[in-house]
Amino acid sequence: MQITGAAISINVADPAASAAFVTRHFGFTEVMSADGFVSLAHKDLGFNLVYLRTGLASLQPESLKQQSVAGLLVAFEVTDIAAEYDRLRNDGVEITTELQTEPWGERFFQVTDPNGVILQLVQWMGKPGEQG
Repeated sequence: MQITGAAISINVADPAASAAFVTRHFGFTEVMSADGFVSLAHKDLGFNLVYLRTGLASLQPESLKQQSVAGLLVAFEVTDIAAEYDRLRNDGVEITTELQTEPWGERFFQVTDPNGVILQLVQWMGKPGEQG
């Protein structure tokens, strides 16, 4: 199998609001859009981030039409977590989970977009037991 592209599709009440949030604060750009649909790309990622309006008629399978984001976490690995934390706070983005470091070396914080999608920024500080 040859995979030539990838996307994460997320059902939300207001696709334009989520798209505007990641465009403004995370550097995504719109690739295409239509009524109830926005596809975004980022120059550093190998997949598109797609927002679909909950209940969209073309959504398949039928069982997903009325479901929306719940329990979903979208994580982006970054090179300078402290700088990203400061940048987003200075931009007025509310921090959902404050900057912290897990014992296994994952340093992260979380923000939430207007539709409740949790976006987590992560920097790996080293393997467990190593100083990062």
